[in-house]
Amino acid sequence: MKQQTLAIAADQGAGFEQYRRPTKRDVFLETMEQIVPWTQLCEVVEPHYPKGQGGRPPVGLERMLRMHFVQHWFNLADEACEEALLDSTALRRFVGIDLGRERVPDGTTLLKFRRLLERNKLGEQLFAKVGDVLQGRGLKVGTGTIVDATIIGAPSSTKNADKARDPEMHQTRKGQQWYFGMKLHIGVDSQTGLAHSAVVSAANVHDKHPLPTLLHGAERRVYGDSAYASQKELIASKAPHAKDFTNQRVRKRSDEVDEARRSKNRNKSKIRARVEHVFAVVKRLWGFVKVRYRGLAKNATRAFTALALSNIYMSRERLMAQVRP
Repeated sequence: MKQQTLAIAADQGAGFEQYRRPTKRDVFLETMEQIVPWTQLCEVVEPHYPKGQGGRPPVGLERMLRMHFVQHWFNLADEACEEALLDSTALRRFVGIDLGRERVPDGTTLLKFRRLLERNKLGEQLFAKVGDVLQGRGLKVGTGTIVDATIIGAPSSTKNADKARDPEMHQTRKGQQWYFGMKLHIGVDSQTGLAHSAVVSAANVHDKHPLPTLLHGAERRVYGDSAYASQKELIASKAPHAKDFTNQRVRKRSDEVDEARRSKNRNKSKIRARVEHVFAVVKRLWGFVKVRYRGLAKNATRAFTALALSNIYMSRERLMAQVRP
């Protein structure tokens, strides 16, 4: 075992901070420390990670993965993450950095790690691995799927070096307002509320087009808002035994109001609303309201990783119950 330096002893409050109490950040990081399947996730990245043959030895894989997750949880850019680690005792303790012995990996190191994930589409693999781990711990995928999509905004300004907007992003209208960016389409289990599939597209792609990709095929019921109405053939192409429980359109500008249809939609929406919990974590808690990078591929890696972390976070109570003796 390495002897602690004064820096890490101070970080852990060894007699220096008598009246300090754990903050919400401390509690959150301690929970993630225990329930994130670090070994399995490192196994996903390890075949693509530099082996350190010649040149400077690479930073430890698990440390880089922890820093990458910190970026998602606290919505930090590469250099901002470096600054946060220099500033926050709780983050350094979670990542495992002793400033008395080593430097904090800089923003360029984080950038290279992120590009490695993007180049090998490891975001999707991390998402799939988390799903496998959760199923192994009893969080099985059921026979009901809720589908939905959300818009992730992108800069619409052309005041940049290229004098143009991101060519892979597009605009779409929702209600009476226009948006520019991309869409995140997800399929969520109706029982657990966890995402089991996802597709990233430009914002002008209609919600119905990725529908078959969002189904796992063993569904008995498919829920969705009125954007997925009258798509029985698309549903049957992937899940032949599934019944269509999507909300049906109700005419609002007519004197004839179908109250029976409205009542059915309200009952369906009680289950369909669970998909919004995933978006609340990814967009409101993790801060993925706007894209940070140009192009769909880079933002897709961020989206899949965020969904993987969201599934872990939303399962935290059950996972912690399994961890406790």
